[in-house]
Amino acid sequence: MGGLRRVCWQLEDVPGGSRVARRLDGGRAVLTGEAENLLVAQGLVKRYAMRRGWLGRSVEVRAVDGVSLTLERGRTLGLVGESGCGKSTTARLVLGLEAPDAGGVRFDGAAMPEAGSPAWKALRARMQMVFQDPLGALDRRLPIATQIAEPLVIHNRPTDGVDALLADVGLRPDQGLRYPHELSGGQRQRAVLARALATSPELLVCDEPISALDVSIQAQVMNLLVELQESRGMAMLFVSHDLRAVRQVSHRVAVMYLGRIVEEGEPDAVLHRPAHPYAQALVSAIPHPGRRGGRILLQGDPPNPADRPSGCAFHPRCAHAMPMCREVAPVLADRGDGRLVACHLAQDAA
Repeated sequence: MGGLRRVCWQLEDVPGGSRVARRLDGGRAVLTGEAENLLVAQGLVKRYAMRRGWLGRSVEVRAVDGVSLTLERGRTLGLVGESGCGKSTTARLVLGLEAPDAGGVRFDGAAMPEAGSPAWKALRARMQMVFQDPLGALDRRLPIATQIAEPLVIHNRPTDGVDALLADVGLRPDQGLRYPHELSGGQRQRAVLARALATSPELLVCDEPISALDVSIQAQVMNLLVELQESRGMAMLFVSHDLRAVRQVSHRVAVMYLGRIVEEGEPDAVLHRPAHPYAQALVSAIPHPGRRGGRILLQGDPPNPADRPSGCAFHPRCAHAMPMCREVAPVLADRGDGRLVACHLAQDAA
């Protein structure tokens, strides 16, 4: 690709029933170990101060409250939940764009460097983000090709592969000479994706990458993401409120509610047989002609993050809440079927 360095990984079966991740460097396969973790986040907490009214006192809001997640090389973790549940904040913490108040992130076995440090800036080449609004993510004063080349210039890499990057995302070289306002919404998102891929990142974080696009364009971008992941072997953290999109691209799904993960597991299990009442309500809202039973309507409004309910944060809206739910917050525990669930009822039923 004209000077661009592409790092690819693949999972292979080996004798004994296990799987290994192999890094392909110049066509040479290097054994790297079984199910290698690229990203590990443990106990992430992020607090913000919020003032109630002009003269009101400042209160603490926990946007992220003890989130732990693991992402393997070449795999996709889908992070799903309602608006305001902490998904985007979690994505920023994972990338080191914000520092957590508690907990930590390890990337490729090393702790996340301090934001702004030389080590952190060097790490940016290996971790990239695709934002929700492609027009807002692009500079309206510069041609697309110039913006795609920008990460290469920053990291002192050759820029002669821009046309190849445009081709990878389905854009023509002449479209690289245009300005953002001269492209459609889908083309702008492809340009943003090309810029994110310029440094051959090992991790791509997609924050609501299709929510600003027309439905007809969403499927094209989703298919493109899947194709690029397979060809480049990168890991993805896919943040979305769209369960159908998450199911299409993810190898594992985590459901967030009010700053915490309440269920995590394989897509088929979480999205077809959800165990947590909140996940059940989300899944029931997806239109499906063959589904039996009606939609589960949650009681009341989402709670104010500044006034978090005691015990399980979901209990005021849960039709199955017990007295225990109002007093004791459930922990995210393994049910024994490969799923993690934070619910007293689901754990008792396992």
